[in-house]
Amino acid sequence: MSNLAEQHSVQADLVAVLVAVTGGQPRILTTRSGLALPAGPFTSNHRSLQASLRAWVETQTHHPLGFVEQLYTFADRDRSQELGMRAISISYLALTRELDEAGQVQPGWQDWYRYFPWEDWREGMPVVVQERIAPALLAWSEAAADSVARSARWQRASMTFGLDGHEWNEELVLQRYELLFEAGFVAESWSDGDAVSADQLLPGMAMSNDHRRILATGMARLRAKIKYRPVVFELMADEFSLLQLQQAVEALAGRSLHKQNFRRLIEQQALVEETGQMTATGAGRPAKLFRFRRNVMLERAIVGNKLPLARSH
Repeated sequence: MSNLAEQHSVQADLVAVLVAVTGGQPRILTTRSGLALPAGPFTSNHRSLQASLRAWVETQTHHPLGFVEQLYTFADRDRSQELGMRAISISYLALTRELDEAGQVQPGWQDWYRYFPWEDWREGMPVVVQERIAPALLAWSEAAADSVARSARWQRASMTFGLDGHEWNEELVLQRYELLFEAGFVAESWSDGDAVSADQLLPGMAMSNDHRRILATGMARLRAKIKYRPVVFELMADEFSLLQLQQAVEALAGRSLHKQNFRRLIEQQALVEETGQMTATGAGRPAKLFRFRRNVMLERAIVGNKLPLARSH
């Protein structure tokens, strides 16, 4: 009976991808000096997973959560072997603010491009893609067993990473991570006892368990979501300039936006209204401040429009 019970034992954790935008940069809340996402064991006294997550996050960040969405349930093979039972992670994506009520930065926040430096295309193709990833994937493709496999590997690599004439798709965050994992270019591909050259591993901070995979899933979900639902407003202060709004969207998408087209889209959708106030005079010209028209747009999707992303060169 004990063996049968062990086979059916499951340890379930709640894992949260908590996103903020601060100073035009996408930020995630982490624990263990940036090595993990906030997580805790799921217990039977949770009446509602989402309600429990909201209460826990609001206690940690001192900010009410706006948008919350379940991602996926992940089965972590390494942790399952370590624990001797099946280990699963029930993951959530949630949006909040990094600063507390006094305007102070809370500990544990990291730039998400620290983990995925190849995902930031705001200034065009990142150097790490040009100088490290493209050559590494080409060599990996050439190392395949036969010409068919070599061709299939390179086609997958070039389509996933926007190489060889293919357009970069910012939503393929998880597919890119999985490809690098399969090719052995990220630390999570290897066990502690494996001998791996540091030169083989790409830049980008690793995370414990399967947390970088979960983060990639959250990034991809949010990049898709901001194109048709105004969740970005959950990340903004009560009043903001259109430039600050554009920078927040660019930070999450990892792509630059056409300024005039972006402003035209915002105006057409009646997403914001002027507050009558201006930004404090600083080095630049004062800008009009806006607020989100929450009473109109709280649940209404932006239908039939895509964000005016600039083409990558």
